Amino acid sequence: MALMDLSRQVALGVDIGGTNTKYGLVNHRGEIVEKGSLKTDQFAEAQDFIDALHDKTAPLLRKYCEQDTFDGIGIGAPNANYYSGTIEQAPNLRWKGVVPFAAMMNEKFGVSCTMTNDANAAALGEMMFGAARGMKNFIMMTLGTGVGSGIITNGQLLYGSDGFAGELGHTIVKPGGRKHWSTGSEGSLEAYASATGIGITAKKMRAEFPNSMLNSYSEERINSKVVFDCAMAGDPTAIEVFRYTGQKLGEALANFVMFSSPEAILLFGGVIKAGDFILKPAKLHMERNLLPIFRNKVKLVFSELDEADAAILGASALVWESHLL
Repeated sequence: MALMDLSRQVALGVDIGGTNTKYGLVNHRGEIVEKGSLKTDQFAEAQDFIDALHDKTAPLLRKYCEQDTFDGIGIGAPNANYYSGTIEQAPNLRWKGVVPFAAMMNEKFGVSCTMTNDANAAALGEMMFGAARGMKNFIMMTLGTGVGSGIITNGQLLYGSDGFAGELGHTIVKPGGRKHWSTGSEGSLEAYASATGIGITAKKMRAEFPNSMLNSYSEERINSKVVFDCAMAGDPTAIEVFRYTGQKLGEALANFVMFSSPEAILLFGGVIKAGDFILKPAKLHMERNLLPIFRNKVKLVFSELDEADAAILGASALVWESHLL
């Protein structure tokens, strides 16, 4: 396809989550021309989900796509394998086993479908449309309910031999430490630096400080948002929760820097709303644990993408990467 044709092309970006799926038609400038959503968890079978997605998106495709202007489908999904186009053993989806998802989408929609996990998709979206424009070496860390990551080296995503490289959230930052609620591993980054991990840390710390504002909330209400509200109100315990979280994150980031020597590490997700409460200790402990040749070289940068649209843009970037990289 000639470059001048790009002005008329659109891609369908699809972000599949355990509960909800978001989709949107995206042009090559990263503009979402229209979007929508559907419930993922109401479909026991992947084919039923694909049929419903087709029914939802067909009117959009008819409205915006002329002949040969629909360029393809990009999908971000849990445990999605870029090489095989399969979703494999995804713990938060109802579709068990190995699902040949890309092939099923291709058969239904009649266009090529490319997929990867959601964190990899976010990294591509950031490189094409966000704060990483022009960067060829960076790491994207998504800090939300869990911790995901995408590693870009020499302008390309690192997939590894089997398509599953880049699970930095499950690297061990404290051997023998906190047991992960899902994997059972002890001391992983996700167990500390995710929103879920922050909630666990807060519950442990507030028990040691009876005067903390955190103790005015019931156990089930303690989450990262409550911790942030208390930190903003000046509660020392809540501030210490974020400092400790930032320390664990920074120690892990030092390892990641020495592995791939990126230009920057981009942080994305709900946890980064804590701002300097978490960024300052993360930067401090990252630099403190780096070899001198790596110090003061790597920027910590917050994502520029709108959180509500980033997943759609990231998924569509899988389609556009062959044109824009």
